[in-house]
Amino acid sequence: MLTTEQKQQFSNILEELGKSLDITEEQHKKAVKSYEFVGNWLAADDSLLARYKPEILPQGSFMLGTMIKPVVEDDELDIDLVCRLEGKQPYWTQYDLKQKVGDRLKEHGTIKDLLKIPDGRRCWTLDYKGDFHMDVLPSIVSSGYRMVLEKAFASTGWADFSSLEIRITDKKRKDYRTETLPERWLKSNPFGYGIWFAQKASLSLEKRVLLSKAVQPVPAYQKEKLPLQRVVQILKRHRDMWADGDEHKPISIIITTLAGKAYRKETSIIEALINVVNSMENYIEDRYVPELGKTIKWIANPVNEEENFADKWVEVPQKQTNFYKWLEQVKADINKMTQRRGLQMIQESLEKPFGENVVRKAFSTYGDNLLKQRESGTLKMAAGTGILGSTGRTSVPQHKPFGKNE
Repeated sequence: MLTTEQKQQFSNILEELGKSLDITEEQHKKAVKSYEFVGNWLAADDSLLARYKPEILPQGSFMLGTMIKPVVEDDELDIDLVCRLEGKQPYWTQYDLKQKVGDRLKEHGTIKDLLKIPDGRRCWTLDYKGDFHMDVLPSIVSSGYRMVLEKAFASTGWADFSSLEIRITDKKRKDYRTETLPERWLKSNPFGYGIWFAQKASLSLEKRVLLSKAVQPVPAYQKEKLPLQRVVQILKRHRDMWADGDEHKPISIIITTLAGKAYRKETSIIEALINVVNSMENYIEDRYVPELGKTIKWIANPVNEEENFADKWVEVPQKQTNFYKWLEQVKADINKMTQRRGLQMIQESLEKPFGENVVRKAFSTYGDNLLKQRESGTLKMAAGTGILGSTGRTSVPQHKPFGKNE
């Protein structure tokens, strides 16, 4: 069992690890500025789409505050966006809607040069080479959707997730070029999912409000993250290092969903992490599917129980195998870390599973923080363990610099 001081030490270290994985505020501002520009172009007065009030909003990890830097720092960030339109022409099919959005994007020379051709299964992709690429998902919503969305995120206990559903285009559907009724199109609910995650992550009304700002057209940059957000970031980084480029690695939506379901409002990052990795698989069901005639693994979308985030496990069994292999490895690595004593030993236990550069950066900052505490006279030493931090009975007098990596 970890002592109170050990829990605090590990949590502080993991907090700095999470910060070293965060995208920078400058990257955040650049992404927002870029997609605002695209949104304004779609909604301009001379646009065919203007009457449908197009708006681009973030979804996925950019909205949830769980985005992390790629393992190779020069790789581009992947930013998921929704282009929502209030209605369409009655005769437009999914294909027509997708093309109308694409046609408008192509009318602007700069945006046209960023477009990846051909378009993707569901999205148009804009490639800002060297920085990020943005997947823009065309969608249809009902009139007044924006008002409902704002009300939902302002609520502390919103449960009407179906009111936030959107209808999207999908090339692989048989009715892609024929169906004109949006209610028969593929259903998605990224903002309902965002609210569910915010409810799971929140520890107080104040923190809930801070997280809700992420869904605004100009989302606030989060310097401080909630424990669940940090846990998801840490797990995603471990996944990326473990997978080493394997295309069948566990997908982020599965990690985020299972972590959210397993989280028990722990205020300590290390306690939250230990609980999540040890109990997340309990939220994987064995569900019989009549259409397949067999029982399969089912990870239910928390805002749509009929959607299985693990549906690809049936088509590609290696994905399921890799998930369980990764889960066992992350359990082992977290256990190994918590058995270590002394900063050097803890750092060494983290470098392989999380990456040498980000871990060294985290420990350097952690050491700087200890030095600042010592210089301010607030640094204390825990009896019996010798752990330095803000808790403990013995005050540590000023001394020469320490705790920094050479």
